[in-house]
This record gives sequence, C-alpha cells and structure tokens, in this order.
Amino acid sequence: MTETEKQQIIRNKAQLVDYFERGNTPFDDWGIGTEHEKFLYKLGDFKRLPYESEVGIRTILQHFLSEGWNPIMEKEFLIGVKQNGASITLEPGGQFELSGKNFKTIHHTFVETRKHFDELSCICRDLGFFTLPMGVDPLWSVNDISWMPKERYAIMRNYMPTKGNLGLQMMSNTATIQVNLDYESEQDMIKKMRIAQALQPFASAIFANSPFSEGKPNGYLSYRTQIWNDTDPDRCGFQSFIFDEGFGIERWVDYLLDVPMYFIYRNGKYHASNGITFREFMQGKHQFAPTMEDWETHASTVFPDVRLKQYIEMRGADASCVKHIAALSAFWVGLLYDERSRNEAYELISGWNIDEIQDIRAQVPTKALKAATKNLDAGKISKLLYQLASDGLSRRAKRCGTNDESQYLNPVREITDSGLTQAERLLNCYRDDFDSNLIRLLENWREKQLQSCPVK
Repeated sequence: MTETEKQQIIRNKAQLVDYFERGNTPFDDWGIGTEHEKFLYKLGDFKRLPYESEVGIRTILQHFLSEGWNPIMEKEFLIGVKQNGASITLEPGGQFELSGKNFKTIHHTFVETRKHFDELSCICRDLGFFTLPMGVDPLWSVNDISWMPKERYAIMRNYMPTKGNLGLQMMSNTATIQVNLDYESEQDMIKKMRIAQALQPFASAIFANSPFSEGKPNGYLSYRTQIWNDTDPDRCGFQSFIFDEGFGIERWVDYLLDVPMYFIYRNGKYHASNGITFREFMQGKHQFAPTMEDWETHASTVFPDVRLKQYIEMRGADASCVKHIAALSAFWVGLLYDERSRNEAYELISGWNIDEIQDIRAQVPTKALKAATKNLDAGKISKLLYQLASDGLSRRAKRCGTNDESQYLNPVREITDSGLTQAERLLNCYRDDFDSNLIRLLENWREKQLQSCPVK
C-alpha cells in the first residue's frame, strides 16, 4: 500500500475484503518468498547474543550496513536492515531473520540463502559468535534471554501470559522456515489454503528439528510445533473453517475481525488495544479511528499454521540449514505451483476427515513421521507428497524453460525414505557419538560448513 492508502479510514468491510483481493497475481508473475530464522551464540560460553554488547546483534547489523544494506530504525535503535527487496529483522529474543527477495525460481532462493549464511559466517569469524538454525533454542530458558528493543514486543510480552502457557517461549526461543506463495484468484486461494492447511502437519513432521531445550532432550521431535499449540488459541493453530463450503476472502476477514488486537500504532508510538477485537475497533471502541495500516498490521499478528495476506504463508517448519530451507520452498512450490500436482494434492485431501487431520497434527510434535490415525499415516503420506512435489517441479521446469528444481527436494527424499527426521538423527548422534553431551554435539555442529546440514 502507498502511504496515502495506509492512512485511509476504514468505513466498511468491503475495504478489508478488497485488501486481500489486491493480492490476486497473474500466473506469469507468481513468485517465491522464503523466510528463515536462526539463533546466534557466543563462542566459548554458548550464550545467546544480546542486542547491546561488544559482540552483540546491533554490531552484526552494523556490519551489514557497511556492506551496503540500508537501516531499519525504531527510535534510536537499529532493529534491522534492508536491501533490494530483502530484509534482515529481529525476532523478540534476537532470532536473526532473513526475509528473502521475491524470486521466480528456487535456484535464486538457494543462492540468496547460501550467500546470507556465507556473509554471516565472515562476521562470525570477525566477532566470535556462531549461528544455530534449529526450531527451538537447545540450551537456554526464557529467563536467560535478552529481549530486543522493539516496543511492540514489550506489549506482546505482557499479553502472551494471559492466553496460552508457552507464548513467551514462542517469542524468545523458537525459529522457523516460512514459504510465501502467490494466488491468482479467490478460487485459487481457496484451493491452495485448503491444501496447505491439510498438509501442514506433514511438513512439520518432515522438517522436525527441535528435540532439545534447556540443555537436554525435551521428549519432542518438533518442540517448536508444541510451543505454538499452547501459545494463543485466538490467533494460532489449525483453522478448520478453511474447509467450510462458504470459505473465501470474506470468511477470512470475519476471522480476523474477531481476533483481539495486540496494539495500535500512532505517531511513532505503540498503544495497547486493551483486548478489543478489530470488529470492536471499527465500532468506535477505541480513541483512534481504524486505518488500512491498522488492518495490514492486524493481519500480520495472527499466527495460524497457514496465513493469508496478499499471498499465502506456509508456517509449519522448524528452522534448519541452507539445504532444508531450499527444500521447504521446493516442497510447497512443487505441490502448489504446478496445476497437475495441485489438483492431485487437492483430490488427496478431499477424502480426509478433518478430525483425523487434527489428530495427526496433535501427534506430530512427538512422533513426526510415525504419527498415524485409522486412515492417515504420516510416513506414507509424506513419501507420496515428496513424489507429487518432485513431479510438479519437473513439469514446472519444462514449462518455464529453467533447470529442474527437484534437486532441492533431496533432503525431503532422504527423510521420507529413511523415516528419520533431522531431530531423530540429532538425538542418535547425541546418545551414540557424543555420550549425551549436548555442548560437544553443538561444537561439532559449529565446525561444519554453514551451508551444509550438520548431521549426515
């Protein structure tokens, strides 16, 4: 939106529907947006990097400024950098996030991601820290983490404990990979949202990578997924209404209207919303009048498994290495950007019972690919999804005249063929190769090339 559009007062629901309709993107213009987060640790004591210190996150951002990136400021604080459609921002506990440029191919996404890790590796050597891309901080508790100086995080930090039990852990101790894809029309959006919601538990299972927390195994394979399950039921989780007969943009708008707001931003300051929903905001129950900028902000402060903005966000995977970041993009592009694979995926899920999908989803944090119900088997279905995605990518390459992107699915193939997730491989190494010494395992991780996965 332009600045003028952002300041438009919201007077009716049609404006909110129109916001999402503007996301309709012609097929030839579909892009791939990939976001990923990672934790940053000091060498020696393995403590998470604070914002302010000689070896701190602000110093790292300043290094990117020296390489031609532009600053993102909040008051006097440097809270991110941006360059050519990409940005680096900070999650509440200092998780370092690259929101990549919108690319046409996964080849470009892979190069961008590898370059980012290479650049960060050079800064690592200069300053004395290292990166760790896992779904949950394996070492430290919420109380050990320094919070970033972003005003909105202070409001959210106070709000989270009023809802679920693990909201503060979500904010400070989780990291993810996210893929953002376009839709052509409302009907295209509906089909993609349904596929993405139904298949998100299988993506979470395949990419499970958070078996440790507070220095020991936590009993989960994807603890990040479990944390999200106990964060805030108003704005997180599985949205079954996506499968309702009348689902569309207007129904998504209704969902957002009834979610409590976190805050309202005016004149450089964040104001608490006092728990009102956006619908109540439009009814005049706050001193400020709602603007389209408020709506855009509110739409980004719900955190379901699949989120509709002016594109579709797939949010179900634990953070991991460069190859896995590209693999997640390849997984969803292969399923959703090839018409035949998209139709076959839609046909597959159309026969599923929603209760069974939710049952699988509930099992995934502890069982990953071994999750199963009477009619659904995560391991078998994940193998099928790999093949659908691979075939879709091969057809896409022929159609677009590009090199085949299915090579980026190799981590998915290895995981689904073996039935062993990254989390299970890490646990095996922890017990068998490092005598249950997590620090030794992490030291081994640190010494691997950043663009390679740490466990073979």
